[in-house]
Amino acid sequence: MQFREFHDRIALVTGAGSGIGAAVARALAANGATVAALDRDAERLRATVEKIRSDDHRATAYEVDVSDRARVERVVDRVETELGPISYLVNSHGVLHVGEVTALADEQWTECLEVNATGVFLVTRAVVGRMTSRAAGAVVNIASNVVGTARSGMSAYSASKAAVSAFTRCLALEVAPHGIRCNLVAPGSTDTPMLRALWPDGDAVSASIAGRPEAYRVGIPLGKVAQPGEVADAVLYLLSDRASHITMQQLTVDGGATLGV
Repeated sequence: MQFREFHDRIALVTGAGSGIGAAVARALAANGATVAALDRDAERLRATVEKIRSDDHRATAYEVDVSDRARVERVVDRVETELGPISYLVNSHGVLHVGEVTALADEQWTECLEVNATGVFLVTRAVVGRMTSRAAGAVVNIASNVVGTARSGMSAYSASKAAVSAFTRCLALEVAPHGIRCNLVAPGSTDTPMLRALWPDGDAVSASIAGRPEAYRVGIPLGKVAQPGEVADAVLYLLSDRASHITMQQLTVDGGATLGV
């Protein structure tokens, strides 16, 4: 699937060092966009950008901690000065801490909220503030299928992604008069480093497909976990002109794991 509208446009992607963010950055670049790739992991970020460039596409690395307001503002300024006006924003960054509420450390809760939720707010505010003056743009934020489904041991992550979901819908309402669309993609189990970290003592893929009845977690009806590129396809669709009348919506990509709820 090719999206010609991305040609020569600037797309900013956070969390581009690995997983879904890296897949989104590669897909946008392959469809002609110039990608501003952001991540706090400089080594992984460099690898993503080098891969994009080796395929004769355009990308520039910007190392940043998205929870740092001043650094976010400076990076967005640099992107627009060095590359041009940002047309597309994808917030794909995230951290995951697991543990039951009574055992969760203050620092774990705080980092999930600061990176996953506040980071989305800071990056989006900086970018959308510029988009509104141009009356054009599209935003996709990566949520999670845990937003609508309880998961034992994932309260901090779930709360942060629920915040992203509510924030995105409110934002979409506010910026609709400027012609800017804002949507969500909610992945389920996806073959990324984050998924493998959840199952350090076993096969993350098999465990995700099988589910855990004792934790009230069903498996995946399609019998497979998502590949990052499959999630990226959903993101590109929502950014594209083919979704020109879609805003405030969530597209769940989880193989049926949340049973369509």
